[in-house]
Amino acid sequence: MYNNLFNITQNQCICEMIKVNDSISALNYFSKNQTCQLFRSNASTIYIEFYSNSTFIFLNQSSITILNIQEYQPSTSSSTPTTTSSTSTSATALVNPCTSGGYRWNTTGITILNSTQITHAAHLFFDSNDTLYIADEYANSVIWKLPKNAVNPILIAGQALSRGSNSSQFNLPQAVYLDSEQNLYVTDYYNYRVQKYINGSNIGMTAVGLSGTAGTASNMLGGPRHLCFDSTETYMYIADSDNNRIMRFQSNSTSGINGNVVAGGNGAGNGTTQLNYPWGIQYLPSISTYLYITNYYGHTIMQWAPGNTSGSFIAGTPGVSGSNATLLNNPMGIKIDTYLNIFVVDYGNSRVQLFCNNNQTGTTIVGTGTAGAGAKQLNNPRGIAFDSLMNMYIADYGNQRVQQFFKL
Repeated sequence: MYNNLFNITQNQCICEMIKVNDSISALNYFSKNQTCQLFRSNASTIYIEFYSNSTFIFLNQSSITILNIQEYQPSTSSSTPTTTSSTSTSATALVNPCTSGGYRWNTTGITILNSTQITHAAHLFFDSNDTLYIADEYANSVIWKLPKNAVNPILIAGQALSRGSNSSQFNLPQAVYLDSEQNLYVTDYYNYRVQKYINGSNIGMTAVGLSGTAGTASNMLGGPRHLCFDSTETYMYIADSDNNRIMRFQSNSTSGINGNVVAGGNGAGNGTTQLNYPWGIQYLPSISTYLYITNYYGHTIMQWAPGNTSGSFIAGTPGVSGSNATLLNNPMGIKIDTYLNIFVVDYGNSRVQLFCNNNQTGTTIVGTGTAGAGAKQLNNPRGIAFDSLMNMYIADYGNQRVQQFFKL
């Protein structure tokens, strides 16, 4: 072992790894104890003490041997941990399942919510307990939650079939996010705001925007679609679609507080300094410095470092819609995994495309490319989410249902 570090965050642990001049072979990070362990070796084959309850693991060798240590709890001193097993087994470095053939889902979907329960699901979100949250855009304009293994959803925000602008209503909710303190955030499209519900309350407060007023000022929104947060939930990032920009606000923001443009803001277009009706957005700063953004009218996916003056196209052809493996047609929802593979809800083609990291040729993993109501089909899907087992869930907007596709 190279070093033990105590009382630091996961990001600080990664920074310490980067700062070391010698090559770091691996790290373990334990969020429960805020302990970071760094390992170093110059050999082509190394021995690493791997602990099964690590919350973050990094391996930097093509061939390693692992000493299997069960449920080790780091101490609060700098002493070297004791090995509880001397049996060693060979293992290879982490391999991207997208390129190794390990990413497959059953292409026959199971309807877990139908038109008698929801109207038009626009966005999906899972919390750490595998509770599913659904933004039901039209005509209900409400937020539902579906606890793990439950059959019927529970209305938690909004008034069913009653669109409006008061503190208990929405006017076309677009996306939902639940933070680690159980606060709920909802983008409210035609009220030009983000509503925040404090720990189970059904009365919202406006966290971003001026309710009922669209605009281009730094404290206003022109039509918010999806949103996401950074890993510490310090900032929220909002796809301000009608203003063709991504806005960043502090998570404790309130109505009227200014935000910052961190991508776009140069009018609608298909250049590298512009966005063209951004819709979906995801940000995993512990893995990548980039925001990942779907351009609905641009038919592309962009990566854009927050605050930079330009981004780059990583999927689709700017301004060109199509249905082959390299083209998209009005992409909406997006997810990225820890390998930076990209899952895109291709709304206009009624399919979900998977783009492996650094590959602009997509693979259709859900849907047939033709709109329909069959178990293998989708009809203008909009949202995507994964549970803890990587089962896939799709907001099948045109069919007024939520479909589940099991991971194989």
